[in-house]
Amino acid sequence: MSVYLKNFLRFTFILLIQVLILNKIALRWWAQPAGFPVFTPFIYPLFILLLPFETPVWALLMLGFIAGISVDTFMNTAGMHACATVLIAYLRTNVLNALLPKNLSEYPNQSPSVKNMNWMPFLVYASFLILLHHTIFFVLELWSVSNIGYLLLKIFASSITSVLFIIVYLLLFTRQVNARS
Repeated sequence: MSVYLKNFLRFTFILLIQVLILNKIALRWWAQPAGFPVFTPFIYPLFILLLPFETPVWALLMLGFIAGISVDTFMNTAGMHACATVLIAYLRTNVLNALLPKNLSEYPNQSPSVKNMNWMPFLVYASFLILLHHTIFFVLELWSVSNIGYLLLKIFASSITSVLFIIVYLLLFTRQVNARS
């Protein structure tokens, strides 16, 4: 299967999960106490995170904008998702260069994945960019730091839940590495 078709199908599938399932559920980390935020986990940035290593930055920025504006269209959030997704698309290459032992050009025809990076580096990579995405999104959404505790709780609870959903997605929809002795 073509890399372009594979990534288009992945984008469509992740967008459908986000829009049809995750946007419809409101999660709380605690049992309805007052003041704790309701949040929606966002897994759609995973599309940007799983693009091939050799994807040029200009393409990452365009695809990040398309992914973000697609979610903005369904959530009526006026470009906030697009802004956050373009930022993580821009920083993705630098984060990968910092985490991987070799230059990205030494990974031809490969994508960031648990298979190529192992669990810990991949989770650090994904968690950092998801945390950054959520920070930008929620700062834009709330547009105030007057209640910094509420903002931080919303960012961290949402990020943790999003990373958990991303792990579930990876376990369900990616091929696992065979165990070696």
